[in-house]
Amino acid sequence: MPGRLIVLEGGDGSGKTTLTAALAALLGAEGHEVVATREPGGTPEGLVLRSLLLAESGTAWEAEAELLLITAARVQHVRRVISPALARGAVVLCDRFIGSTLAYQGGGSFIDPAIILGLHRDLVGDIWPDATLLLDLDPASALARSRARLAAAGHDEGRFEARDIDYHARVREAFLALARAYPGWTVLDAARPPEALLNAARAALAPLFPG
Repeated sequence: MPGRLIVLEGGDGSGKTTLTAALAALLGAEGHEVVATREPGGTPEGLVLRSLLLAESGTAWEAEAELLLITAARVQHVRRVISPALARGAVVLCDRFIGSTLAYQGGGSFIDPAIILGLHRDLVGDIWPDATLLLDLDPASALARSRARLAAAGHDEGRFEARDIDYHARVREAFLALARAYPGWTVLDAARPPEALLNAARAALAPLFPG
């Protein structure tokens, strides 16, 4: 497709949302049409599933059920938002995508990656990012950030934050393993100040935007 799909990955509290907004403003100022979106979410149906997946109160999903809900949200997202935007030449900035599923449901919850990749191939259309920016931060610092943000906003979206530190350590290691295994991944130190992080992200994306 003529557009570009750029995905920001990382643990909860690593700063993906802030960097997505900053990159969207920067690329927009450079003259690109930018569609900033996130997972789970991105569509009305995805937002309904997001509330089910992330609510800390009243939900106890099995890992496989969690995977199916995330995949359902991604099918809607890709068909209704991402693919149309790419087809018209837009730059899509997505906060989480298949990498998060491989890290959280695969690395964190021990689901066989072959199952995750099979669903992505057969149901999502095997769409992959042109570039992935992995915001890496130690889990304890990231979780402290995320829990403070959720408390300040009053959002009931802390189901993953409530999991133990060993779970989040597995997720981090899974992300780093993906960055070693897949081309197009760049690991960024998420402890850097926001402006330095933005500059590093833009430099990593330079090959996608020649001239």
